[in-house]
Order: sequence, then structure tokens, then C-alpha cells
Amino acid sequence: MNIQTTPVTWGVKPEWKRWLKTVGLLMLLMSGAAEAANPTEFTVPSATGKGSFTLSQAKGRWVVLHFLLKTECPVCLRYTQECQKKAAGLGNVTQVFLKPDTDEEIRAWASKLPPESLSEYPIYQDAKAALAKAYGIPDGYAFHGQTVHFPAVILLGPDGTEVFRYVGKNNSDRYPFEKLKALMPASKE
Repeated sequence: MNIQTTPVTWGVKPEWKRWLKTVGLLMLLMSGAAEAANPTEFTVPSATGKGSFTLSQAKGRWVVLHFLLKTECPVCLRYTQECQKKAAGLGNVTQVFLKPDTDEEIRAWASKLPPESLSEYPIYQDAKAALAKAYGIPDGYAFHGQTVHFPAVILLGPDGTEVFRYVGKNNSDRYPFEKLKALMPASKE
């Protein structure tokens, strides 16, 4: 018995087929992202000071994970400076700045930040962007001749669960700190 099948098109125009495929792919990706579990525990070493940051030690506090670009990024530097200045008034919020560079590269980059800011807000090493990958931050962004993950910010609630995320489209696409601050109930005036 020889059965032949013909794809059903339901009279959909070719341009709509592409659109429907794109929407279907986006829905699939979004459903997978919603089901993917973020890390419940991690530790990252400080590249600009002593010690490390461990998520469980911040339990009961809001945590902002700032995923900065690899390599020399002046936009990351300005963004970090702005966040460090504006974060001073947020008592129940821990700011975690992450770079996937080597310790030496991070220290060279961070040397352009005020030393007093680095003592309060160290730059942590996300070796090989492992934490960025664990949080599903996409890579594939071409920057300074390298392929890196996109810049992103993730807000974790006091119980460590993700409350908000923003992934930039390029190195200058960052979520404004004022809007991020407004997402945290403890910071609302």
C-alpha cells in the first residue's frame, strides 16, 4: 500500500507562513524559557577585592545581577558608574556586577572606577559567562571582534526568584536604573 501525503496549507499566503513560523518559534522559545529553572545557588569571586558573592547569603534582600559585556566596554563603565552612584540609597538591595573576563582584564577595566565605589560594589568574575548561560542570557553578539553574551539585568526578589529581566539588543541598550529601582517595593517612595 502506497500512501502519499500532501501538506495542508489552508490557503495561507507564503508571507503569512513565514510570519506564523516566526510566531510559533517565539512561542516555543518563550515556553522553554519559562520552564527553565534559574540557579538557586551560585558563588562568584570578586575580581576587584577580596571574597565572593553567594546568592544564599543575600536571602531576604533584593539582588540585582548586572551582566556586563566582555572586553573593554565604555558603555559598561558608564552604566556601572551610574548604578553605583544611584544604588547608594537602596538599603535592602545587593548590586552584583558581573564580567566574563579574566581577573587581570577586569581589574584593568575597573581601575577607571572610583576606588570607594569598588569597595562597596566589587566587580565579580563570571568565568566563561557560566552564570550568564545558566540564567539564559543569549550570546552571539559581535563586539570588538569577539562573540559575547548580550548585556542584561536580572532582578531577584528576597526569596531568590527572578522578578524581572531585561536583555539589551546591543552594548548601549541598558535598562534605566530609575525604572529598575521602581520595580523594587522597598525602594518606592
